[in-house]
Amino acid sequence: MEVPRNGGGFEAVRGLVDADTAVYSWVLEHRRADTAAIAAATGTDEQEAARSVERLLAARLLHVVPDDPRVVFAVAPETATAQLAAPVEAEIRERQGRLAEIRRELDRFSASYHRSHSPTAAMELLENVEDVRGMLNHASDRCRREVLSSQPGGGSRVPEAMQEALTRDKAMLERGIQLRTLYHHTARFNGPSQVYVTAASALGGQYRTAHELFGRLIVFDRELAFIPVQDGSWGAIVIREPSTVSYLCEIFEQTWDRATPFADAATQGLEEVSREIHTTIVRLLAAGHKDEAIARRLGMSLRTARRHIADIMEELGAASRFQAGCQAATLGLLDQDARSHRGPAEAPGAWERGNEFA
Repeated sequence: MEVPRNGGGFEAVRGLVDADTAVYSWVLEHRRADTAAIAAATGTDEQEAARSVERLLAARLLHVVPDDPRVVFAVAPETATAQLAAPVEAEIRERQGRLAEIRRELDRFSASYHRSHSPTAAMELLENVEDVRGMLNHASDRCRREVLSSQPGGGSRVPEAMQEALTRDKAMLERGIQLRTLYHHTARFNGPSQVYVTAASALGGQYRTAHELFGRLIVFDRELAFIPVQDGSWGAIVIREPSTVSYLCEIFEQTWDRATPFADAATQGLEEVSREIHTTIVRLLAAGHKDEAIARRLGMSLRTARRHIADIMEELGAASRFQAGCQAATLGLLDQDARSHRGPAEAPGAWERGNEFA
């Protein structure tokens, strides 16, 4: 009998089927691979019995005696595992050696970096997204108690990013870390966000939404805060100064108290969600905010914001934004959103927790 040329491996093991167990047991007892006898004993046809023998040979569970190809014997699964694992383990050792060499070579530059980026500094500027990701991931690994997060936006999150966020947050939740996250109300219309919040909430995460958010913020253990830089880049400011971090946490808590538990648009009702968004837009129009600022404040695209504004002006019969504000004040619409709060617009180009954390 001819041994498969591919020599086995992971693909061979993955190709095994339930019927191969019976064939393995028969060969183990009879020390031969008579496909006719195997077919009769296992209730299958001879062709399928031959394919089963070939799969077992490829998986190293069966071996052919070199001097007599007619003699086939079965070996312990541990023996087959050792034979198939040997090249994989050798590759792992080689890659571990490469990894150690990379770390050894690059560690030579650590002293220079840390001299200019003191880890005890009250504030630290991270100028690029790689440093931001690395610092955020490091903070996540060292977190002991809680993470507070404000994540403006919400209508454009993609499934891949949300799945990555769920994997990271699941690891922290399983360590007993308390996670609380604020989103814009518009996140409730985003399918990936709905799936993520449902799954993470089941693990203990807490999520609320608000019409407006004060900006992007991540705080670990009320000791380490991250806010975006204001130059449109993907950099961040790391804040360790206790009074400043405490101040940011208080802003978060005030917004959290006024926010509502996350619910998808269907649960809350499309009409109610739309009405609340329209009320906030009316107030922002009356305050003189431009379209771009309104879009950022409400976490929606500029195109969507302009569509809402056009609908509102048509409903109020207003020819200008100023007239819309006056008409809204006359009708008492500006007093209907008492729970909303004012805050600075979201920083453009802001990062999310880690590698575009959601």
